[in-house]
Amino acid sequence: MASVVNVHFLPNLTSPQQLAGRTVVVIDVLRATTTICTALGNGAAKIIPCLEVEETMNLAANARKLGQAVLLGGERNGLPLPGFDLGNSPAEYGRAMVQGKTIYFSTSNGTKAMMGCVGADHILLAGFVNFSAVARRLMNQSEVDIVCAGTHGLISREDVLLAGAIAGRLRACHDQIECNDSASLAIDAWRSIAGDQISRDSLADELRFSHGGANLVRIGHQSDLMLAADLDRWNFVPCLDQATWTIMKECENG
Repeated sequence: MASVVNVHFLPNLTSPQQLAGRTVVVIDVLRATTTICTALGNGAAKIIPCLEVEETMNLAANARKLGQAVLLGGERNGLPLPGFDLGNSPAEYGRAMVQGKTIYFSTSNGTKAMMGCVGADHILLAGFVNFSAVARRLMNQSEVDIVCAGTHGLISREDVLLAGAIAGRLRACHDQIECNDSASLAIDAWRSIAGDQISRDSLADELRFSHGGANLVRIGHQSDLMLAADLDRWNFVPCLDQATWTIMKECENG
């Protein structure tokens, strides 16, 4: 049972030293962690997160030379990258496109947040799309840190809301859990919009009010808000294996 839950509204508000030995959840609702869940849910073999565009292209090119079935996915400032097969919209990661493929993946915020968690015991990835699976997975961890990716160094409302949903679920199961102030604020934010439950349409509207959501509307990806708001679409937890730097399904429930 979780006894300590810390939320960090931005990656730079914590450090690898603070996260060492803990179970860490990385959140980038719009859109990296949502897209990663979608890709794995639709049969992608694994995902390799990369920091830089050139690194992503070089790694994928080397894998292709070895005969591996690979795709390049990612974005900068929300827009697809030249030479990449896919952007960062979960709509692009359908089964026909990704099944059995290794995806080399680089985004503006999410992949950087993952890098900042190196040294944690476990690095898990969460979106609203796998919210309950993540919460169940965390029940057996004594110390949990939730790291929000943010948007270009700014706090993202959508990430805070999901952090609050997860932390709130854990505290509802055990009221003696110790939460840092950011976790308490996130729980209050989530409860202010959700109460006991929230519909997909209502959650999508809340995402639209965020800075990240407004950016997606501006670049013509408002439909991604509904995909990101599809609560519990997936019943597994992606885990970043630090030894191989590979994201795969860690567990599936039910």
